[in-house]
Amino acid sequence: MSFQLGSSLLDACVLAVLAKEDAYGYSLTQQVREIMDISESTLYPVLRRLQKKDYLTTYDRPFQGRNRRYYRITESGMEKLQELRREWVEHKRKIESVLLGGINGE
Repeated sequence: MSFQLGSSLLDACVLAVLAKEDAYGYSLTQQVREIMDISESTLYPVLRRLQKKDYLTTYDRPFQGRNRRYYRITESGMEKLQELRREWVEHKRKIESVLLGGINGE
């Protein structure tokens, strides 16, 4: 069974991965794939959108004769990640109360 995941959750996952360390596109895709099914063609528009909102910056590093673009979370990206984490906790609590029938003191 696969649940459809919204863009806010995808944003949160991307920001959370980048909060740990900077990453280039392919590496970032592989790390996010551990969490959800996503392709590079899906991830790059997300990265551009997050960059446009000033949640990410980029820089290039040479790698095997080419430049590799790295993504770094910004201070406003960290603030957004904290907001998304708070929203996730509340959303998760509501879902669990329905799916698990009040387990965990609900």
